[in-house]
Amino acid sequence: MTDDRERRLLDAFLAATDTLVAEYDVVEMLQSLVEDVADLFGVDAAGIMLANQRGDLEVVAATSEETALLGLLQLESGEGPCVEAYANGATVVVDGPEDMRSRWPLFAAEAERAGYVAVHSIPLRVRDSVLGSMNLFRTERGFLDEGDALAARALTDVATISILQQRSADQALRTQQQLQQALDSRVVVEQAKGFLAHTHRVGVEDAFALLREYARTSQRRLHDIAQDVVERRLVIPGGSDVSAIGSAPSGR
Repeated sequence: MTDDRERRLLDAFLAATDTLVAEYDVVEMLQSLVEDVADLFGVDAAGIMLANQRGDLEVVAATSEETALLGLLQLESGEGPCVEAYANGATVVVDGPEDMRSRWPLFAAEAERAGYVAVHSIPLRVRDSVLGSMNLFRTERGFLDEGDALAARALTDVATISILQQRSADQALRTQQQLQQALDSRVVVEQAKGFLAHTHRVGVEDAFALLREYARTSQRRLHDIAQDVVERRLVIPGGSDVSAIGSAPSGR
């Protein structure tokens, strides 16, 4: 490996690892990855597919529109190296058109039409998590050499870890937001309970029962009912009028 190529490979790894400690755009990161891989490892095109929330693959990055279309063809036909690498969680390597034709005839026909006769597909995988796969296309027969295959795999692994880390961070943020919303809602409910207890001269538990019953009868969220009570937009009757709360005026 030449000094210049080693430097470019190091730059690619540095760019990938930067995503582990800073906010980043997933699509931009994956687009940079396919461009770096195509440049570094002597492949003629590269593309990446990621699984959506339903587990269906979608093309998210490609070095050309032609490569993106080959990805879409795999999705439509349900066959191809990228689909297989994702499904099995294992690298798929085909070094010539004969093998491609025997394994994926529809894909092989389109790949050859585009000029590609060999492919190396790497799953975006860390342990049991498989997020998608990356296709490396060649216009000449042959495999990636061992060093290039290992380096491409390593870059893919870093990208996969980055995506998993962001998903975990997003999930943690959503959980934190939901928790904060629950805490904020509880404060409003407590205020409404206190107001109803004072207004109707009942205990706090009875006041809470009034609040919940009104929310159920009106088919609205407890938080929204409590907010309306606190802001004097809603009058909830108490005592013997509890059975009539469904028709109580809302003040809206």
